[in-house]
Amino acid sequence: MNHLIAPSILAADFANLQRDIEMINASDADLIHFDVMDGVFVPNISFGFPLLKAVKKYAQKPIDVHLMIVEPDRYLKEFAAAGAAIISVHYEVCPNLHRTVQYIKELGCKASVVLNPHTPVAVLEDIIQDLDQVLIMSVNPGFGGQKFIEHTYKKINDIRALADARKPDLFIEIDGGVDEHNAARLVAAGANVLVAGNSVFSAADPASAIANLKNLNAIARS
Repeated sequence: MNHLIAPSILAADFANLQRDIEMINASDADLIHFDVMDGVFVPNISFGFPLLKAVKKYAQKPIDVHLMIVEPDRYLKEFAAAGAAIISVHYEVCPNLHRTVQYIKELGCKASVVLNPHTPVAVLEDIIQDLDQVLIMSVNPGFGGQKFIEHTYKKINDIRALADARKPDLFIEIDGGVDEHNAARLVAAGANVLVAGNSVFSAADPASAIANLKNLNAIARS
């Protein structure tokens, strides 16, 4: 399975968001990553349904919605209706995780569960077969531009081993501090979806930055 690139619009220029979405459309990116923060589960507030609808209007790539919010079940229907193709919910806020996952699927979206840096992979043993994706946070959620947590590589190895045994086609997504310096190692460890924010949108040529993350052979030669 070839790895996918999901530029995070949290790092985009909101004054020129249509331009940045159209850049992603024309690039080698596979998804558009959309971070929703509520100021409760994480110490930051980002955006919600109105912006998702605006992004959907111009997006030609599937929208990968990451809900960093408490009580996500209350809003799943609205996010699906606003344009989400994939919905990720945090294990840490879902007391009835199986019910939440099934609801996401009933809404016609792919279901993804997120693990914070301190949450062990073992908590997914009884539900991994029902998931389309697991998102591993490689920074503490809430802010872009944080330093990558090195322990992430072990977590990727652990989730890949579990997936190989129970869900071989699972997507393993990494979010936080992903750039050209660690992309190849992340994919080698078993990740196949890379979220990139600052490393794309702070680049002089964002489309080339996406292409480099997609083409790991080019990174290795550079």
